[in-house]
Amino acid sequence: MGFDNTVTVVGNVTRDPELRFAQSGMAIAQFGVAWNRRRQDQEDEVSFFDVTCFRQLAENVAESVRKGARVVIYGTLQQRSWETDSGDRRSKVEILADDVAPSLKWATAAVTKNERPGGGGGGDYGRRSDSAPRSAPPQRGGGSPSHTEPDDEPF
Repeated sequence: MGFDNTVTVVGNVTRDPELRFAQSGMAIAQFGVAWNRRRQDQEDEVSFFDVTCFRQLAENVAESVRKGARVVIYGTLQQRSWETDSGDRRSKVEILADDVAPSLKWATAAVTKNERPGGGGGGDYGRRSDSAPRSAPPQRGGGSPSHTEPDDEPF
């Protein structure tokens, strides 16, 4: 039985994204985010998450997101566990981001569209200059794709 562990988190970036590249050349960006929840006793309860982005999203995040920015993160949860050198068990939940956006509740943002490799200007949305068939985006964890829409930019 499959479960959908999709989450949306709105919070403040706690550290600038760190961009690195895997041996395959794939971009990976990691940063932290925190969100507050006010309890009934008027005390703030803070949750911290590590966020990981891949490929073009990682490069865009590294260029656009800074510590203190309020962002909206859409992705999936992943829990990792390990044992420290002293034998203590540790675990953390991180967000594998599918999308990251600025929160516009208390700020404004200017959006600059990146050129896609191989052309793909914005005028012919939905059309490809070559005749190659579209494929569904790669899925994490196997299983069937949740949708078959092309992984194109919305504008």
